[in-house]
Amino acid sequence: MPFYEYECTPCLVVYKVRHGMHESGPNDCPQCKGGLKKVISAPSLVSRDFSSKTAAKYSNMSVTEELAREKELQRVFETIWMPAEIKHNPWEDH
Repeated sequence: MPFYEYECTPCLVVYKVRHGMHESGPNDCPQCKGGLKKVISAPSLVSRDFSSKTAAKYSNMSVTEELAREKELQRVFETIWMPAEIKHNPWEDH
């Protein structure tokens, strides 16, 4: 199932939501109750034989430029999964 991104500009949050292509996503931000805007994001494609889409994204940048860009992107918007991402420990006793 694909995931979609919805941005709340006032809160500086991008919500990642998994839902079907024909299902509607969330309309309101859980934090401020304002409207969410669907973000057009790149598909998960890897081209030119790179080991990952991250490697392809930064192929023409130096390590210093890559780190500076990622630091800036992470500082501006927070990414939150809706609902919260499930983390399972296979070693837990049930």
